[in-house]
Amino acid sequence: MVPVTIYMKVVEAEKLIAAGKTEEAAKVVESIKPLLDKVPSTSSMPMMKELLEKVAALNVAPADEKDTVSLRILGTSDIHTNIVNYDYYKDTESNSLGLAKTATLIKNARKENSNTLLFDNGDAIQGTPLGSYKQSVDKLVDGEEHPSVTAMELLGYDGATMGNHEFNYGLDYLNEVMDDANFPYVNANVRDAASGKLLYKSYVLIDKEVVDSEGKKSTIKVGVTGIVPPQILKWDKTNLEGKVKVDDSVQAVSTVVPELQKAGADVIVVLSHSGMGDATHEVGEEDVTYLLTKVKGVDAIITGHAHQVFPGKVDASLTNVNIENGTMNGVPVVMPGKFGSHLGVIDLKLKKDGDKWKVASSKAEVRTIAKDATDVDQSVVNAVKEAHEGTITYVRKAVGKTTADIHSYFSQVQDDPSIQIVTDAQTAYVKAKLKGTANENVPVLSAGAPFKAGTRSDPEYYTYVPKGELAIKNVADLYLYDNTVSTVKLTGADVKEWLEMSAGQFNQIDPAKTGEQQLINTDFRSYNYDVIDGVTYEIDVTQPAKYDADGKLLNKDASRIVNLQYNGKPIDLKQTFIVATNNYRASGTFPGVRNATEIEIHPDENRQIIIDYILEEQTIDPSADSNWKFAALPAKAQVVFESSKQAEKVLPADGNIKYIGEGTDGFGKYSIK
Repeated sequence: MVPVTIYMKVVEAEKLIAAGKTEEAAKVVESIKPLLDKVPSTSSMPMMKELLEKVAALNVAPADEKDTVSLRILGTSDIHTNIVNYDYYKDTESNSLGLAKTATLIKNARKENSNTLLFDNGDAIQGTPLGSYKQSVDKLVDGEEHPSVTAMELLGYDGATMGNHEFNYGLDYLNEVMDDANFPYVNANVRDAASGKLLYKSYVLIDKEVVDSEGKKSTIKVGVTGIVPPQILKWDKTNLEGKVKVDDSVQAVSTVVPELQKAGADVIVVLSHSGMGDATHEVGEEDVTYLLTKVKGVDAIITGHAHQVFPGKVDASLTNVNIENGTMNGVPVVMPGKFGSHLGVIDLKLKKDGDKWKVASSKAEVRTIAKDATDVDQSVVNAVKEAHEGTITYVRKAVGKTTADIHSYFSQVQDDPSIQIVTDAQTAYVKAKLKGTANENVPVLSAGAPFKAGTRSDPEYYTYVPKGELAIKNVADLYLYDNTVSTVKLTGADVKEWLEMSAGQFNQIDPAKTGEQQLINTDFRSYNYDVIDGVTYEIDVTQPAKYDADGKLLNKDASRIVNLQYNGKPIDLKQTFIVATNNYRASGTFPGVRNATEIEIHPDENRQIIIDYILEEQTIDPSADSNWKFAALPAKAQVVFESSKQAEKVLPADGNIKYIGEGTDGFGKYSIK
């Protein structure tokens, strides 16, 4: 038998572990270790062994030292105005998103440790029809809080940084959002173009009152800074050109950390609106979080932008990564998914060293929202009720009808109606705008991309619009972003280079290989896979890609685009074309696009011109014109790709695509001939 004293201590330790009080659990286990030596091995019970294994796995030393503090840092990122657990595109409640669900994780994490700070890592004010509604319909006015800010204040955020999408609506709108927040926004790499001075607070120093291991109150000075990708200068060129400059993110953090240390920071937290990246630093690169873990003095990082989850899978090239403890190069890092799906939790154990506090150990994790509605925090829902209900009314407004379902399940592997309707609307708009101008007789082409194509490992992230009435919510599902129509003037040669860049969406297929070969390059974002209507062409995926996902030249002589024709004849590489697109693409550095001799940014949103097009047509027949296809695939090759399992219900009638079973991460696997 096991003595009652030991049994009671085991039960106590189990409860402490379940409550997240790991250090207290370690203390209890330490207290009974001398007693265990007196217990015969034959009387030890399974739960004792399991308990000891649990405590060992926690990697927490018993906190019997004096002057220690457990500081918890919570983080959200890429909420994208998913405040309520509601999918505005499907017009129904959703259990896979919503800050109202994350709120319960936040409150529970605080109950476990009162020494807690909460930060947001950006991309909070744009991304759903609610964001569009507050920007262009029920417009935010001076002194009015943005719904995202209202929710964050309710939950007691201690600070935030800006993501790239915070700049989508311009600097004035962003300033209006931030002005009314009762928490600070920080950014260390955006400067005023004229003066060269930093445009925002590069950091804040928070005096956090905490309770130490002896029950005494102390103050920890927590320094917080943040960065945004320099690429905002091209992504939002219309809003930012001539107004701001953006420093390299790594250099910015390397500069501000010593300033924080000089200001007395005990702990330094970086809000990195940036993906993980790699170990090689290129000035001005987009994804730098891994590099930031190497900046001396950084104690914790909340990252995002890539809509992924860490601790979790990372590129195999990244070294010194401890997924179990959630650290990179010894620094705890969290990336809490997207749309409120996860909460990042970083636990720092601080030890008093003279008059300073230093990090003695750390651990990071992400917690996932519930799969049902049991965790919805009604106080958050109530706080944004007016904006939420206004958005629902807005998205339900009818604009026309469709004679068939519209979906994006196969938008990456064949010409697709969900893109066709976008390019048709853009073509009609631009042709009308060109009447009476010097470019009236210049041929108009139109570019569109699949925005929702299982992006970032989400098998539910596809457009689906059922046959029948079309409402604004359906148009928003077809065109997610608040882009404006733009045109670029290019040559036929430029059009080909643009298409070569887009063809990087596909892996190279080996004609001699008989096993399965994945067609889609998952490192290539679907929104960069532009289909250009107005020309016809084939894509030969047996050839190597000419450009990588970032537009860098890989193979100078590579050519995947074959049989490129205009009006049924081989395209004249010197002929001039006007290509309709969006401000994001027109202002970017895509191969081909960057050679534009004329760029015009129109005031009308792409989404609105699609609405206008449907209103004009009243009833649309969503069929693609099949202006592109793959060059004949090798007969022996088993070419496969992944899409939603729902796509099995709408397989093309010609039989070239077949469902062949389960894919990865909830996707279905399909073959294509």
